Amino acid sequence: MRLWDTGLARIGWLLPVLFALAAPLPALAGPVLHVDSRRGDDRRDGATPATALRTLRALGSRPLAPGTVVLLRAGSRWTEPLRVTRSGTAQHPIVYRPYGRGARPRIDAGGVADAAVTIVNAGHVRVSGLELTNQGASGGGAKRRGVSILAHDIGTLRDIRVDRMFIHDVNGSNDHKDTGGIVFETVGARVPSRFAGLVIERNLIRHVDRSGIVASSDQLNRARWFPSIAVVIRDNYLEDMSGDGITPWATDGALVEHNVVRSAARRAPGYNAGLWQWSTDNTLIQLNDVADTHGTRDGQGYDSDYNSRGTTFLYNYSHGNEGGFMLLCTPVRRDPQENIGNSGTIVRHNISHDDRTRTFALSGADDVLVERNAVYTPAGAEVQLVLATDWDGWSSRAAFVDNLFVSRGRALYGHQVERDIDRGTYVLAPGWGPARDITLSGNRLIGTHVGVAGAPGRLAPLPLPPRDWTPPALRATDATALDAFMARHRAWLLALMRDQFGAEPVLAVPVPFALAATPGRNG
Repeated sequence: MRLWDTGLARIGWLLPVLFALAAPLPALAGPVLHVDSRRGDDRRDGATPATALRTLRALGSRPLAPGTVVLLRAGSRWTEPLRVTRSGTAQHPIVYRPYGRGARPRIDAGGVADAAVTIVNAGHVRVSGLELTNQGASGGGAKRRGVSILAHDIGTLRDIRVDRMFIHDVNGSNDHKDTGGIVFETVGARVPSRFAGLVIERNLIRHVDRSGIVASSDQLNRARWFPSIAVVIRDNYLEDMSGDGITPWATDGALVEHNVVRSAARRAPGYNAGLWQWSTDNTLIQLNDVADTHGTRDGQGYDSDYNSRGTTFLYNYSHGNEGGFMLLCTPVRRDPQENIGNSGTIVRHNISHDDRTRTFALSGADDVLVERNAVYTPAGAEVQLVLATDWDGWSSRAAFVDNLFVSRGRALYGHQVERDIDRGTYVLAPGWGPARDITLSGNRLIGTHVGVAGAPGRLAPLPLPPRDWTPPALRATDATALDAFMARHRAWLLALMRDQFGAEPVLAVPVPFALAATPGRNG
């Protein structure tokens, strides 16, 4: 890929797939099972509300043919997990959803199960509209989850949708990233396994340990590379994660679009960020809003991480993140079978407002293009606006082109000469040090910029139009307000981007490098 590639040409065959995933479900006319925790009876057939089952466990002994609709009574509450193990077909998925009036059906796993809802080796399924908790006596080392989606020695598992869930109070381990709100996991010890067409959409996730939405895989190194394809993470609201917000792993062509992430990295030790990917190809991260990520290890709103190619960040908003806006990283000395590095990241048409500590941190990533972004540093603050750091080596070939950098305090440019490992902060010196081919051209610099060629000290400020930087807010305990909030927030964010960049935002569609699909048992 050329360094100046727009990144928007990676579209084609996946476009109809993504439109199909976004389309409303057709009317369902298959068998129906009702479950009512208050009035049900497992000795009944479940065919009508009057003959509803009582327990989720009873579903395991009932035939769930393709097209079956499992209806969970509003106001019901269970202290047992729901396990989804039967597959539908492309024309006749198996659907789990609420019925009746009242509060969402609620599952309190209570720490006795790994997850409140587990989807294991089941394709062509939908799970929608439930409230989930999984809180044990203490977090400890437990891997607790709200929803666990697992493909285990199954091949390619197709067409899974988890949407409109309210997931909260999951106190999983803070020592493992694959615990928290929603975890999608692939295990292929005997049969390489992955997802094709996994959609995680319109979920409200709050107060979970450790991650909000995260992947896990044993097939993410390049010697055993078998990535999931057509993964869509869209229109989710996440608040108060002890660690990371959203993190896809082992995917090719994932779309992460219009998610709102608030207050990541609240409690977990180690390194965390708001929204990032790892071990991926061609991830498209666009129109997201990440704010108030805590700490400086890493603490950025966004991160392009290692063992990855072709990540694009487009029309995202980052504000008030303690660690800064954007981390671009990989260890430079590495085993290429385990890690191919981090190359070809594009950061375009994003806005960073009041992010602290480090705006752009280059830590080993190569062939980076940072183009036509707008950065507004906090008033009176000293911020390392472009920083090159050492991760077993240094970055090379990074171009910063046609950006707007507004410093309302002091903006520093340079390379690492000291590091505080405990705090994750750096002392810098002017120049790029051992980093190679770091170039800045055509950028507009306003305010005080130190250490960058062509801007010795303070430049004359230019008049800037007033702008509303505060996005719409959601009371994160009210899941019924999510749909209206997401529509209002998307309109606000598109207007912010249009006002900043002077044109209507044009969103993109990702395409994987690997186009061939390997069918699994339910393919």
